[in-house]
Amino acid sequence: MYCYLARQPILDQHKNLFGYELLFRDGVQNSFPNINADEATSKLITEHHLLMGVEKITGGHQAFINFSADTLIHHFPTSIDPKSMVIEVLETVPISMELLTACRELHRMGYQLALDDHDFDPKWDIFLPYISFIKVDVQQFNILQISKYVSRVKHHPVTLLAEKVETQAEFEKLLQLGFTLFQGYFFARPEMLKHKKIASSKLNLLLLIAESSAIRLDFEKLTAIVERDLGLSYKLLRFVNSASFAREQPIGSLKHAMVYMGEGELKKFIALLALANLKEDGPDELLHMSIVRARFCDQLAAMMGDADNPPAAFLTGLFSLVDALLEQPLQLLLDDLPILPEIKAALLEHQGRLGLYLLLTKAFENGEWEQQQQLTMQLFGKTGDLSMAYLDAVSWAHGLMQEAAGG
Repeated sequence: MYCYLARQPILDQHKNLFGYELLFRDGVQNSFPNINADEATSKLITEHHLLMGVEKITGGHQAFINFSADTLIHHFPTSIDPKSMVIEVLETVPISMELLTACRELHRMGYQLALDDHDFDPKWDIFLPYISFIKVDVQQFNILQISKYVSRVKHHPVTLLAEKVETQAEFEKLLQLGFTLFQGYFFARPEMLKHKKIASSKLNLLLLIAESSAIRLDFEKLTAIVERDLGLSYKLLRFVNSASFAREQPIGSLKHAMVYMGEGELKKFIALLALANLKEDGPDELLHMSIVRARFCDQLAAMMGDADNPPAAFLTGLFSLVDALLEQPLQLLLDDLPILPEIKAALLEHQGRLGLYLLLTKAFENGEWEQQQQLTMQLFGKTGDLSMAYLDAVSWAHGLMQEAAGG
């Protein structure tokens, strides 16, 4: 049996990562035979979390997980550490005294509960003393309806979480109403209200990106670029010396790095470092997502037997959120980025095999289970379980972010 996983970021009011909503399914049907999808989620998380590790999936951040009424009543969530999880109760769950008692007991045990897709029905008010989060699908209600409800519950110590926030304008209005957590595409698809010019100080980084996408690395040109910026040279060496690559002796020069790692791996780190420094003030989660995409696309390319020089699949994933990081329309941005035409085609139109890698990665992110299998069949000629490869990409990206933060 395959186990499918998606994780969707939840950000705070400063656009910093707070946690992830996790979606688990057994396959494209989204359920076990004769039970509903939410119960399937409950069973899967309790059966598989010891193998996968919720903390590994979320990088130590909060995990928001849906549970059915029956599994809540029978305390299924108690197999997971209350410090690492928020229990979500859907509005479709039938209300009963048993459910209320279960929520009260879970709250007493230290678990945080959330009312998910909350519909403002007063019948849920009896649960509010045991609720830590209220999640509102802001596409289902207008601002006036949301404002009235917020006023009605303002005396309860609950955190308001807005789901399906799609624009910066929505984010700002909801922030004014008292929402402090946000889930949706607003941070990955910013409104292009103005064209943000790339400063001339970023020229060296764009030149590095060009080098990383070349078939043959011009080491003399690379050295000349990096030597202009001592900090950049130091960061590159710090990445190369990270725990991601085992070695007997530390690497002390760029030439040593190229010889040890090989051009393919070195190009990946050059591109990653350049993108991280182009990021400026964008949310760290955007860079984290970019690295996950890069690693997973790279793994798919390896499974398909693609050549790894230049590392086109890695670069496709890495630059797939560059428009959000730099707050520029993707088409205009790619006109200025000196990367391979096939990478640009994959980013803009999902064309070619690189485009399929990116589509499959996005299917994992969004929990589109049927599309996952269709794309897997299209690429490999058969269906299969790629969840462990995706989890490896998540873990790899988390390790790099930790190393960068601690260096």
